Amino acid sequence: MRLNLLIGGQAGQGVNKISDIITNIIMKQGYFTFNYRDYPSLIRGGHNFNVISISDERIGSFESKLDGIIALNEKTLQLHKNKLKKGGFILTFKEFEDLGKNINISLAGALMKVLGIDKKLLIEKLKEELYVKGAVSAAEKGYQSQEVRFKLKKLNNKVSGMTGTQGIVQGAINSGIDFYFAYPMTPATGVLHELAGKAKKGRFKVFQSGNEIEAVNAALGASFAGARVMVGTSGGGFDLMTEALSFQGQSEIPLTIYLASRPGPGTGVPTYTAQSDLDIALRGGHGEFPRVVIAPGDPTECIEKTNEAIYLAEKFGALSVILSDKHLAESEFSSDRKPNKPLQIEIKRKIPGKSIVKASGYEHLFNGDTTENAEITRKNAEKRLKKYEEIKKEVKKFEMVKVFGNKNSKNLIIGWGSSKTVILDAISGLDWKFLQVLYLKPLSDEIKKEMEKARKVVVVEGNVTGQLGRLIREKTGIKIENRILKYDSRPFLSDKLREELKKKK
Repeated sequence: MRLNLLIGGQAGQGVNKISDIITNIIMKQGYFTFNYRDYPSLIRGGHNFNVISISDERIGSFESKLDGIIALNEKTLQLHKNKLKKGGFILTFKEFEDLGKNINISLAGALMKVLGIDKKLLIEKLKEELYVKGAVSAAEKGYQSQEVRFKLKKLNNKVSGMTGTQGIVQGAINSGIDFYFAYPMTPATGVLHELAGKAKKGRFKVFQSGNEIEAVNAALGASFAGARVMVGTSGGGFDLMTEALSFQGQSEIPLTIYLASRPGPGTGVPTYTAQSDLDIALRGGHGEFPRVVIAPGDPTECIEKTNEAIYLAEKFGALSVILSDKHLAESEFSSDRKPNKPLQIEIKRKIPGKSIVKASGYEHLFNGDTTENAEITRKNAEKRLKKYEEIKKEVKKFEMVKVFGNKNSKNLIIGWGSSKTVILDAISGLDWKFLQVLYLKPLSDEIKKEMEKARKVVVVEGNVTGQLGRLIREKTGIKIENRILKYDSRPFLSDKLREELKKKK
C-alpha cells in the first residue's frame, strides 16, 4: 500500500505545521511516512506545499502522481490537479472559508476521515501542539464533511520520524560537542536553530557569528583551547571558509564542518536541493592536507556519521566534512531502526593552560616555531600524507559503503547522500544491486570490487557533471558511462527513477 498526498497553500497558512501533525498521527498508527517540503525563497506568500507519502513498508521518497490534494488556496489546485491519479480525491478550502486561520485544521480533520483514522488522535495532537481558538471545532467540522475512503487500520510497527537536520543535531550532542558556530544560510540554518533550542538543557554553547569567516575561525580558536567544536554552513559560506580550512591543515587543530548543499553557482536556487558541492568538500582550501568527507543518506546515518566525523577530527587533528543537502536536511523520514551506540570522544592532545601549546598556519618545527627550511618542509608534507594513511586504516572499522537490493545482481547502481532512500524505493522488486557510498574521502576499495563484478553500472546523482562518477574514475581508473543525473533543483522521484532504470537494462 502506498499513498501520495499533497498539502498546499501560501506561506503563513500553516502548511508545514499541519503536515507534521498529520505524519505524526499516521506514524503512531504504525505506518511509514515520508514528508517532503517545497517552498520558494520568500518570507510571505508564494506557493508552499508538502508531499506526504504513506506506506505499510519502509519508504523514503515521493512519486510524481498524487492520490489526494488538500488545497488551502486556489493556486494549489491550479498547479497540481494535473498530477492527480484517476479516482484521486481533492479536499479544498472552499467550504471552510469562514474558519479563517483554522482552514488548515479543518482540512486536516477532513483528511483524517478520508483515511479512516479516529478523529480523537487529531484532537489530542492539536491540544498538545496548537493553542488556537476554535481549533477543535474546526477539526470536528472537517471530519464530519467527508466519508471514509481508506481504512488505515493500526499496525504493530513502532515508527518515529526525524529530519536530516535533527539527525545531525543528535549526532553532535551524542559526540559531546562544546560549541557550535554558524552564520545562518539555508539549508544549514536548521541545525543552528535546533541546537540553540537544546543548548539550555545541554552542556554546549551555540554562537551565531557575524559571517562565515568569523564562524570558522572562532571554531578553530575554541578547538585549540580544548573544546569539541562543529561549524555549519552551505556552499557559499563554505567558499568563504576555505582559507581557514588550509590553516587547519597546517595547524592540525581538530575541526568538523557540516556542509548542507543547495543549488549554485552564486545564490543559485536557495531553498531547493542539489548534490553539487562534493567537489568543494573534497578539495576546498589551498595546499595539500588530510581530510575526511562523509555523506549520510538518512537521519539515522546523520546521527552515526556526525559522531564518526567528530571522532576522526579529534583523533587525527584533521578536517572532517559532513556533506548533506536541503532534501535530506528538511525532509522528514520515518524509521523503525535505532542508531548505533555512539563513539566516546576523548581529548588526549595538549591543551593550553595545562601545558605550552603552539599552533601555526606557517610551516613549523615540532614545537610550533616557524621555519622555511626545505628539508623540514618536505618531512612535514610527508607527515601529513602519513596521517591520511592512518585515517584510511581507521575508517575501515566504520561502514564506508552499504549494499542493498539483490546482492547477486549483475546490475549495479552507485549513489550517495540523499539519493539513497529514493533509489531503495525505485529498485524495489527489480534486478538491481545498490551500492551506497558513505565515505567519499577516503574512498572504499569495495567500490572497485563491486564494479568489477557487475555487468552494468549506473551512477545516480543530483548534479550536472556526475561528481561521484568522476571521483570513482580518478580513484579506480573505471569510467562509468551510464549516468542518471538530475539538476533542476528538485529531488529524484522514485517512480520516475524506476522508469529510467528500466531503460538502462
